[in-house]
Amino acid sequence: MVTMKGLYCQLSEHGEDASFVFQEVVPPSVLLDHFVKVQVKACALSAVKTKLITELKLGPGLIPSGREIAGIVLEVGQKVSFFHPDEAVVGILPLDSEDSGLCDIVFVHEHFLVHKPEKVTWIEAAGTIRDGLCAYTALHYLCHITAGNTILVMDGASPFGTIVIQLANHRGAKVISTVHSSDDEQYLEGLHPTVARVVNLSSGKANLVENCMEETGGLGVDIIIDSGVRLYSGEDESPLKQHLPHKHEILCVLAVGGHWITTMANLQLDPPDSHLLYLKGGSVSFLNDEVWSLSNVQQGKYLHILKDVMEKLSNRIFRPLLDEPIPLYEAVVSMEMVQKNHVRKKQVIQL
Repeated sequence: MVTMKGLYCQLSEHGEDASFVFQEVVPPSVLLDHFVKVQVKACALSAVKTKLITELKLGPGLIPSGREIAGIVLEVGQKVSFFHPDEAVVGILPLDSEDSGLCDIVFVHEHFLVHKPEKVTWIEAAGTIRDGLCAYTALHYLCHITAGNTILVMDGASPFGTIVIQLANHRGAKVISTVHSSDDEQYLEGLHPTVARVVNLSSGKANLVENCMEETGGLGVDIIIDSGVRLYSGEDESPLKQHLPHKHEILCVLAVGGHWITTMANLQLDPPDSHLLYLKGGSVSFLNDEVWSLSNVQQGKYLHILKDVMEKLSNRIFRPLLDEPIPLYEAVVSMEMVQKNHVRKKQVIQL
């Protein structure tokens, strides 16, 4: 019997703690009609969303890790119409996939893959596809960015923040970004097109509200994309959250009719916060990139986004923040670091 090794996440009984192990798996013996057999060349690592998986009752048990893949089509099902053997493809495995992206071979429904352009490397394709999807979801489907908008990107020197800044600049928006270190500040100042203003929050001296109001002539920013916010200003906050802006700061810098796009699943707005948002005619949207694979209602839009991300990567509009390619034997250590948010660059495993 032929077996493959893949990287899997083992959740604790309460679904909070995650450990990662390589596990032998048996590939399916029959290729289903709409599925594509792909030989994986590169797989990017993203944190396993343990709470979401627990809520969807996909755990406990072994959960496949490594879902952003790029590779070569080996075989296609009888009813596959988009792909042929030997073509280069890239995609994101759905949440309920039984395959780990770190297996040599994966079996994917054709509606979760797009073609990889020739000028794009395997590492770049796998390392950009998810952040590109998130950026498009935020800027095009949650707030409809237009030329002339001012956008505040929190933690712009992250892999996701970098792609958001590049997409916003491409759309003609003015970008303000926060950073948490002098290295991150130097990185953003070296980006082209340039960021209008970089606010370094690491020292505690820079005032986010003052900087944003000064840059916008007192009008505020049209779009805010956060990377987490502090809900309270008491002593309960962990040291990791001390560098995050308070939710009231976010609301203060929001322009009339502005859009706040949050990655905080547990965001709480008190009545005074809601009243301030009401006075500004603003809105709050929740950024969850998993909605595309959880519901097939907008499958066409999803594939259009993935194709557009690859096109912009091929045209060098997107220049992702990637770490050096990582060998497969270091995957467990890298995945643990990603899960704990201890890395600043996108981790991609080369197979």
